[in-house]
Amino acid sequence: MVRPLEGQIALALFFNWARLELSSVYITGREPSKSDNIYETSLPALDQTAKDIQDRDGKAVIVYCDHGKDEDVKRLFEQIETETNGRLDILVNNAYSAIKDFRSAGGAAFFDLEPNFWDSVNNVGLRNNYICGVYAAKMMVKRKSGLIVNISSAGGLQYVFNVAYGVGKCAVDRMSADMAVELKPHNIACVTLWPGTVKTEMAQIMQKNDEIGQVLKIDKELADKQVEGAESVEFSGKAIVALASDSKLMKKTGKILLTYDIAKEYKFKDIDGKMPGDMRQMKTALEFLGWKRLASWTPGCLRVPLIGLHMASYKFL
Repeated sequence: MVRPLEGQIALALFFNWARLELSSVYITGREPSKSDNIYETSLPALDQTAKDIQDRDGKAVIVYCDHGKDEDVKRLFEQIETETNGRLDILVNNAYSAIKDFRSAGGAAFFDLEPNFWDSVNNVGLRNNYICGVYAAKMMVKRKSGLIVNISSAGGLQYVFNVAYGVGKCAVDRMSADMAVELKPHNIACVTLWPGTVKTEMAQIMQKNDEIGQVLKIDKELADKQVEGAESVEFSGKAIVALASDSKLMKKTGKILLTYDIAKEYKFKDIDGKMPGDMRQMKTALEFLGWKRLASWTPGCLRVPLIGLHMASYKFL
């Protein structure tokens, strides 16, 4: 069983590999000399991730691939098809390459940025997801099974970071829903996964440099609170494993699924034995809206219903 993964969050799927009896996982990323390691040397490289996988008795296949280049992506899937006899079970689309530009842009408005900022954010974060989905689906359709997971965020629902980011995430959410329509007759599921705030290495670097509040346009106290209550990179991996292990997965195809909700449904916790922050918590939502006093009076057990999130996506009123 082979699962090509892209991006840091998705790599965590390895660490739960035994439950899925997986034999190989393809991990992808740019060559070290062309990656974000150039300006942040503390960031983990693919070879370190592969070692972590091997230490847990897994098998990782490293493929250096620039997901902004169509020919690299095509070669990746040709390699997978050749080496696995055309078997592909799970695709996790999580590649992203705009963090450096996010940090440089700070909280700038779209009209204060160069137009090519759009390409920096969405060439890999959106366009590549579609291309990977095409190549993955070609293999999955032949076997009448598979799961495509597109990583997105609440930025697809309401304004977060900047215009290019929000539009890209909204498009990813819609892409999953529409792909699901065309893949359902072939018994292939396609879902969007929304992690909460994730304690990636980059997030911790940005927190240390007081950059998160600037990018999110929130005060430092709230920014620090978000990172402190953040989920580990393995939490998304646990969520994907739970979904892939569910014999009734097709009932969820086309939907946006939150990692916290999946954890509650399938009864698992983060690697520290605790539950991370809940983006549907009413108190958290009020804090982000700037209503701190009302948030302080709001019980932590109150959650925004899914219908509330659904209605918030409408722009007609």
